[in-house]
Amino acid sequence: MAVGLLLSACNEKAASPAPPSAQMPVSVVSLRPQPVAITAELPGRVSASLVAEVRPQVNGIIKSRLFKEGGEVTAGTVLYEIDPASYQASYDSSAAALQKAEAAVPSAQAKLDRYRDLVRQSAVSKQDLDDAISALAQANADVASAKASLATAKINLDYTKVVAPIGGRIDKSSLTPGALVTASQTDALTTIRQLDPINVDITQSSTNLLKFRSALAEGRLKLSGPNVAVKLRLDTGTLYNQDGRFEFAEANVDQTTGTFTLRAEFPNPDRLLLPGMYARAILQEGIAENSYLVPQRAVGRNTKGEATAKFVNKDGKVEERVLVTRRTIGNNWLVDTGLSDGDRVIVEGGQLVRVGQTVTANEVTIDEASGELRPAAQRAAAETDTPGTVKN
Repeated sequence: MAVGLLLSACNEKAASPAPPSAQMPVSVVSLRPQPVAITAELPGRVSASLVAEVRPQVNGIIKSRLFKEGGEVTAGTVLYEIDPASYQASYDSSAAALQKAEAAVPSAQAKLDRYRDLVRQSAVSKQDLDDAISALAQANADVASAKASLATAKINLDYTKVVAPIGGRIDKSSLTPGALVTASQTDALTTIRQLDPINVDITQSSTNLLKFRSALAEGRLKLSGPNVAVKLRLDTGTLYNQDGRFEFAEANVDQTTGTFTLRAEFPNPDRLLLPGMYARAILQEGIAENSYLVPQRAVGRNTKGEATAKFVNKDGKVEERVLVTRRTIGNNWLVDTGLSDGDRVIVEGGQLVRVGQTVTANEVTIDEASGELRPAAQRAAAETDTPGTVKN
């Protein structure tokens, strides 16, 4: 009887169900489709919007320099004065020649008028009248020639004052007063650069251009608008405080590097940007509609090198999916296929669970700046209490 009771107790113990095991908690983020701005950060060089090398147009001795080296000048400002003595004398001579030519015109005109009356009376021959007409035409031609010579002399006299062709920052002077200069010499007297606005020449690869156009053709990307905004990251890593605008793209690709040049224009009122500086331009290429941003911390790689992530399905079980990632956006991967609205991706605890396991999913959000996980309810309450907060 004792043995029977013992066996019956063992059978009852074996038949009793095992206590349910505790479900592993994991942190998940719910994914929502959204339009994502696609940007590209490209290397570039700052260049002046206008550059003018100042050279003399006449020969002579520099009499004076009238600008401060390294300062700002405006268009039309006199920079150098070349000794004008010989050019002033040439101008005066041309002015006197014009007066002499003009003085001969009234006499020739009067002679022609008299000969016309005398021809009617047959007092002079027709040949004499033709000579009078020719003499008046010659006198008028002499006046025109003298006026042209006077204009040339005036131009050369004005060229003795070397003026700034554009406004901007002026470099140092290559010559000092007393130096001899020649017309259109090879060496520039100085150089002026317009720094506001200023250009940034950006280098883009032809491969990226083809990918961009393919995305447009397939509908994965649409243009953000006719006016493309450009931001600038300086060599120190900080963002420039002025936004620029896209100007144009070259129509040819460099055969050596396989790149082409884009140009953006930036305001530069404080002259912070100087020609030759290195910078990185951030261009908004377009908008990817109905895309998903998957946190990078949730994405791993399988043995084939494919991007994978673990999700919690509607039944509370873990499943793993292969993702097709396009690029990084901040701390996220951009994914535009293979996901649905409301999918819950595991961002913490994924290493401790296996596919098919039932888990407890705790909804969280990720601070994009610090990467810190926060309960979704806590963030919603904070956004409700804080006026003016824009929800992501």
